[in-house]
Amino acid sequence: MSNNNSDNIRRFTKSHNLSIGTVLFFLIFIYVIIVSFIYFSSDPIVRYEVVEGSLSSQNIYRAMAIRDEHVVESPYSGYVNFLAREGQKVAVGDIVYTVDETGRLNEFLESQSLLENTLTDKELDDFKNEIVDFAHSYDSLTYSEVYSFKYALQNSVLKLANSNFLESLRAAQDEGGLSTAVKYCTSAHAGTVSYWTDGYETLDPGAVTMDMFNERDYEKVNITANELRATGDPVYKLTESEDWCIVFPIKEADAEDFIERGYIQTRFLRNQYECWGKVSIIRNDKDVFCRLDFNNSMSAFANERFLDVELILGEETGLKVPNSSIIQKEFYLVDERFVIYDSVNNIYYIMITGYDETGQPITMRREISVYSHDEKNHVYYVDETIITAGDVLHLENSQDTFVISARGTLTGVYNINKGYADFKEITILAQNDEYAIVKPNSTYGLRVYDYIALKADTVSADQFINE
Repeated sequence: MSNNNSDNIRRFTKSHNLSIGTVLFFLIFIYVIIVSFIYFSSDPIVRYEVVEGSLSSQNIYRAMAIRDEHVVESPYSGYVNFLAREGQKVAVGDIVYTVDETGRLNEFLESQSLLENTLTDKELDDFKNEIVDFAHSYDSLTYSEVYSFKYALQNSVLKLANSNFLESLRAAQDEGGLSTAVKYCTSAHAGTVSYWTDGYETLDPGAVTMDMFNERDYEKVNITANELRATGDPVYKLTESEDWCIVFPIKEADAEDFIERGYIQTRFLRNQYECWGKVSIIRNDKDVFCRLDFNNSMSAFANERFLDVELILGEETGLKVPNSSIIQKEFYLVDERFVIYDSVNNIYYIMITGYDETGQPITMRREISVYSHDEKNHVYYVDETIITAGDVLHLENSQDTFVISARGTLTGVYNINKGYADFKEITILAQNDEYAIVKPNSTYGLRVYDYIALKADTVSADQFINE
């Protein structure tokens, strides 16, 4: 029995047949991997909605101020005390400073408490305004200006503290016997007083060079009060005229625009003061400078050689598009006589040489897309995917022909309103580092609220766009 049972046992081989569900799951898995790889390895197409906007260019320049300045030298040796304040206007015959030839004047005034004085509210306000102006215009990159402010403040303090200095001086002369030791020095001309020099007092605007704008090498020498000065040393600087100018480097491309304007509205960033300057252009070797001449406000900036200014050139308004959307594209140029407009169907077409089924040449009608019209040169810009070099066009009811050959380039963006990338020509009115202002409502251009590709290099012409 046992042997018979053993003979009836059969070994079955396990089946490896795949079910339809397994195959479908495997195929879907492979598809997801491929799609994911394509998505993450390519730049996604991002839409940008065209809106109306304006663009103000950053027209801020570092300028050099040039005035009609002359340095006044002391005719005496001794200790100098200033009676005119920095930036103050003096008339002919006004006392600007005194010179103590013996050095005993300050000692006597201090011993008699004649230097003590109480400041008025107006004098305190003037003093505070100087500090506030400097705080607003302070730039850590030009820290050396702190020292200039320090010396200017010292002179202002001395002037404010010594408003009764002349009365104290006369008392000192009467009581201390200093009548011949102190010399009164008056101004021979009317003008604005400054207590610093830098060697540019006689600089001609036409001689300005780029090296002069290297402020690391610039040296401003401040003239301080109560210091011993020899005969012939500079004691102050006088600017007689309110006529002055600023000079700053510009690009050659801007020179013609500035000249055409004639006058440019200028904002001084130190105090936000605005005035109009007359334009002239200076060319020095390879460098180009703009010169703006003013006839007022000189005294407000008499203590500064370098000024930060903003040119108010106006704002362009139109359609605002990102620079990343802008692209250059080539087209064939077609004589406008050979492009026919069908007003009923609102389409353009051409009559072009083709071939029938037997290979015989025939003239046939072909619809085209027109991307621009150059009225000056009488040509249309036609997509190069529709026609090619060497194609022959015919003029209806005429023997005239036109051979496709010349090409031209248009600036534009890809419009994706209809679900595919459609090139649209644009005319740029203004541009900065991020955006461009485009002429609105042009025949072949954009409209407000159109959608365009944010990055032109992520799409190609006529590419379908997946939402």
